[in-house]
Amino acid sequence: MNNQKDPLDKKLTLSNLPDLLTVREVADLLRVSPLTIKRWGKRGKLPAIRINSRGDRRYRKEQVLWLLGIQEKKD
Repeated sequence: MNNQKDPLDKKLTLSNLPDLLTVREVADLLRVSPLTIKRWGKRGKLPAIRINSRGDRRYRKEQVLWLLGIQEKKD
């Protein structure tokens, strides 16, 4: 059994965040459940951008950083 990590599987850090993050990426950063992220979206605490025909959620980096208290919120 091969226990090596895939080199493309990089850990997200605050210095290498993409502009749009997935539910899983945001949940990992904030150390909460993906379901919590979706609930926050429904309540307006962390608004989601819906993409593609499936309606996948993406979250703006600035909004996630604002939740962490790192940047001012920009609408």
